Amino acid sequence: MFFHFLRNRALLHAFTRSYVTEVSAAPLKPSVYGQPLSPSHPHLIKPEEVTPGIHAQEYEDRRRSLMNRLPDNSVVISLAGTVKYMSGSAFYKFRQASDFWYLTGFEEPDSAVMLEKNHSARGYRMTLFSSGSDSHREQWDGAGTTFADARKIFQVDVARHIDDLPSHLRSVIHQYSNVYLDLPPSRTRRTSKATTKSLLKYLNGPSETDLILESLGKSRPKPLAHEISRLRAIKSPSEQKLMRTAADISGRAHAKTMRFTRPGLSEAALAAHFHYLCSLSGAQRLAYVPVVASGPNALIIHYTHNNQLVSQDELILVDAGCEYNGYASDITRTYPANGTFSAPQRDLYSAVLSAQKTLIALCHEGCNLTLYELHQKSCELLRQELLQLGFQLYPGDLERLYPHFISHPIGIDLHESDSSSRSGSLKAGMVVTVEPGIYVPPSPAFPKHYHNLGIRIEDEVLVGKEHPVVLSVSAPKEIVDVEGACQGLLGLEPL
Repeated sequence: MFFHFLRNRALLHAFTRSYVTEVSAAPLKPSVYGQPLSPSHPHLIKPEEVTPGIHAQEYEDRRRSLMNRLPDNSVVISLAGTVKYMSGSAFYKFRQASDFWYLTGFEEPDSAVMLEKNHSARGYRMTLFSSGSDSHREQWDGAGTTFADARKIFQVDVARHIDDLPSHLRSVIHQYSNVYLDLPPSRTRRTSKATTKSLLKYLNGPSETDLILESLGKSRPKPLAHEISRLRAIKSPSEQKLMRTAADISGRAHAKTMRFTRPGLSEAALAAHFHYLCSLSGAQRLAYVPVVASGPNALIIHYTHNNQLVSQDELILVDAGCEYNGYASDITRTYPANGTFSAPQRDLYSAVLSAQKTLIALCHEGCNLTLYELHQKSCELLRQELLQLGFQLYPGDLERLYPHFISHPIGIDLHESDSSSRSGSLKAGMVVTVEPGIYVPPSPAFPKHYHNLGIRIEDEVLVGKEHPVVLSVSAPKEIVDVEGACQGLLGLEPL
């Protein structure tokens, strides 16, 4: 097939250049592709890119890295996402399945990719299954990428219709002793039997069930997500750049939302303002349902109702971030509704901030820490800070005041975690959050002037060899900067 002739990177670059020459100066409108590409969206994608910021070669490198890790006689089957419906025919905005997108850059729903390990120069054979071009569907939903364009743009050896997947799977599966299947998008760990059932449900053919099961034979399907998560853990320079942009968009939105806040506004209005600012800056969606928790609502870690009014003397905890060109951001800031911290608010905020800055400084390879060890250090630091503030801590009190974990990996998914993400040492190129918090319930066990204060400060940190890099630096967190943002003294650029 086409890419069997590509023997080395130089030839791949020559192919890319030939594709670039076909890009017209005027963008295609409407697009003839199923997703943004350089000919139709030159303002978003450069000619050598498949998706914004990610070159074709990087997708090829990802697939090769995956297949090189797998034993001989291996086949990978990764399924795309499907359109989900809110009510009747009203659908939610589509988001591609993360692992499928990581391997292909292909953004159309109801697709699949099969990678068969072999001894060719490429090291594998790639078959993409999709819906192709359909004139009737295009009148309603827009164009789909043709099979010819799929082979040319996405470096596919063979492009076939998604309806061919069941029969093709039956015809080749007996050749492989190692079958890797994508888990459901939730990445819930299930037995191989359940994994097979999820694949069969996707294939959507009750009459095909027995034939597919028979074709798998005695081979035990293995989860693909675990293998890909190892690759996704270390971010490439291109990924780091995208994540910095996502964090900058979210960080500036945090700063401007501080300025927008005033007592009497609803939490929902603040959430909407944040979302608007991110969208205006090019973000495709929010990475998660935002937390906008005023006053005692901040004691609820995942408070997403966002349906109460902001009062004069309250703190507001905003946990929100956007998704930009496939990569999530995750930032939490806590600030005073009236623009100035009270003395108790300032003291507790300073305690959390001091601990967070110490923890961030430890996020480099030289410290050789795991996330479990980083969490233990966060407990020690927060305990010391609380004792200095006059808290008397008895067994169980710290867990009550600080009930969540310190960190999680972040990237394409908000939580890019696998079974080893907390126990493995931090490595350069990883991106993790650092998010200590203190949440003081109105209990006589704790000093009264701190009651109902909930404070969390969360940043995204790129782990380095010797030094960490805070990606979310655009979001104010020093007390003087937070108050300056609230009072309009930071000189933020206009909308």
